[in-house]
Amino acid sequence: MKIISIILLFTVIIFANTVNNEIWPRGESLITFLNKQNIQKDIYFNLSKTDKELCSEIEAGVAYQITYNKNENLSHVLIPISEEMQIHIFENNNSYTLEIIPIIFETIEEVLTISLENTPYQDIIKATKNKKLANEFVRTFKKSVNFRRLHKGDKIVIKYTQKTRMGRYFGAPQILGAMLKMKYKKTKYIFQNPADGRYYDNKGKSLTSVFFRIPLKYRRISSKFTYKRFHPILKRYIAHLGIDYAAPRGRKIYATSAGKVIFRGRKGGYGNTVIIRHSGGYKSLYAHMWKFNSRVKKNTWVKQGTHIGYVGTSGRSTGPHLHFGLYKNGRAVNPARVMSYSKKTLYGKSRKSYMSHIKKVKKVLEEKLNDSQEQYSIAPFDLSYPINFNEKKQKVN
Repeated sequence: MKIISIILLFTVIIFANTVNNEIWPRGESLITFLNKQNIQKDIYFNLSKTDKELCSEIEAGVAYQITYNKNENLSHVLIPISEEMQIHIFENNNSYTLEIIPIIFETIEEVLTISLENTPYQDIIKATKNKKLANEFVRTFKKSVNFRRLHKGDKIVIKYTQKTRMGRYFGAPQILGAMLKMKYKKTKYIFQNPADGRYYDNKGKSLTSVFFRIPLKYRRISSKFTYKRFHPILKRYIAHLGIDYAAPRGRKIYATSAGKVIFRGRKGGYGNTVIIRHSGGYKSLYAHMWKFNSRVKKNTWVKQGTHIGYVGTSGRSTGPHLHFGLYKNGRAVNPARVMSYSKKTLYGKSRKSYMSHIKKVKKVLEEKLNDSQEQYSIAPFDLSYPINFNEKKQKVN
């Protein structure tokens, strides 16, 4: 259900300041960033527990925007912490303010139809200048298609959405449906199921090989997942990009699914944290641990159900619990929603709803294929307009 659109007021005046696009370096934390910019650390320490946790969501390699005033001091900085929220730090009467606000973005929806000339990856990039779309297409079809056996002239149709932020592609594209029509084989389809965000074929069989389980035995859920809830009393956004499972100190924590441990150590307000990369573009995060399983180290491959650590209160935590986060292509998703739909094949009401949905998407794909007798490419999105901080409105979905 869509939340009513709101007006987001910025007290941002940049005049002639130059906006610099930077990449968040590996090993950098918000505290070390504040030190480098000679900004008082109280703006972080005075945050709520939830907001401190959000500040731990900054990932190495993320692009952020920063401006400096005439004295070469930081004027404004916008640092994404997800595809929905960002940290905004700005100068205010000779001091600094930190707030967590929604990311201002637009969403474009396109249908791309191409006739294969080289490889799907190369041809999609040539048509759209969007490497993430090419990666997502290849990833979703690699289980069902041998790309080495494709032929020149095979047809690809993709219906997808893509966020754009400050004139640039932002975040991962969402493929709503795609078809690969081959000359000498059956046509292959993939569709995204709105109920769980996972990919299935035209018969309701899952094309996503990763399945998730709740990572521990817990007493209760102390904090649910939410992207961006506007608090009517505090007049600000409060987001919680994971689920907090309250459990006794020392309770064992298990890997939600098979994957590779890509982080094991201290992570800001999250304290002792483990991050596991899974297939299908997923990552899982386990925070506030008391201690780790000594056998589980960085670059270790783990099976689903592998013991990885123990419940604790490390980092910014008011009591023993596990903060569990789940991400797909860098985008935070609701773990409860994904785990409840982790099925290899849809059936019953779930399948009926899915088949009704894909009927409409399939019709669009086939109409676009029939309309295109020759190679056709959509025009790349215009990424030429300048970046600035002067945008005023934000639609909240």
